[in-house]
Amino acid sequence: MVDVLHTRKELAAAREGLTGTVGVVMTMGALHTGHETLLRAARERADHVLVTIFVNPLQFGPNEDFDRYPRTLDSDLEICRRAGVDLVFAPPVAEMYPEGQPTVRLDPGPLGEDLEGLSRPGFFHGVLTVVMKLLQLTRPDLAFFGEKDYQQLTLVRRMVRDLDVPTEIVGVPTVREPDGLALSSRNRYLSADERRAALSLSAALRAGVAAAERGDDAGAVLAAAHRAFDPGTPDARLDYLVLTDTGLEPGPVSGPARLLIAAWVGATRLIDNTALHLAPRP
Repeated sequence: MVDVLHTRKELAAAREGLTGTVGVVMTMGALHTGHETLLRAARERADHVLVTIFVNPLQFGPNEDFDRYPRTLDSDLEICRRAGVDLVFAPPVAEMYPEGQPTVRLDPGPLGEDLEGLSRPGFFHGVLTVVMKLLQLTRPDLAFFGEKDYQQLTLVRRMVRDLDVPTEIVGVPTVREPDGLALSSRNRYLSADERRAALSLSAALRAGVAAAERGDDAGAVLAAAHRAFDPGTPDARLDYLVLTDTGLEPGPVSGPARLLIAAWVGATRLIDNTALHLAPRP
């Protein structure tokens, strides 16, 4: 049985009763196999696992999908139960923001205004604000985030480091469908044709990795990824495709790197990324 908490007071009382290490997995609900991987990773490393389910309005722009974002609490709780979660904190918006939207928000710095931040202004201000609030409320020893949201993971790590938050941030590899599509709660919005077009994202990443493994330089790796993205359909259009270092700074000439992509597939915006290693032939 999973204890479901809806108020700060309930959470504080339940958290006080947990002994040993506590791991937290922060979600917006609509849980899928990717989330289950996060829950299992937390179960392996922590004595207790606490899940938060909260669709955060601060990270949605005025024309984004806050109202239609899937709310599936009953099935989410069943997934949490199967994964051995101890506590679920599922507050209403008024519990998280009792005075309305906060006037003080965390500034993610320059990196937060690039890539996702450039396409979704204010997005990471909202993400980091709610993550910090949830870290304060849950007081975890470890917090688990998926690598699919690589920019978010990178910024959360920087926030914890820069603000001396005593929580270890653990990245968990992306979970994919057998055909390569990264799992996402937004995949349920896709029609059958759009689902096929969405494979262009992972195809671009695979092409970039293959080029790097052939010994191509950074420019050729990125060019190969761009060629592979072409979906042959109007259902998909590229937002960005970039090659960076592992900290999302300008791409390296050699060594570990990250290839990141975002695209609109129909009316749904999807993101994906992969690690690769640059070792260009002389």
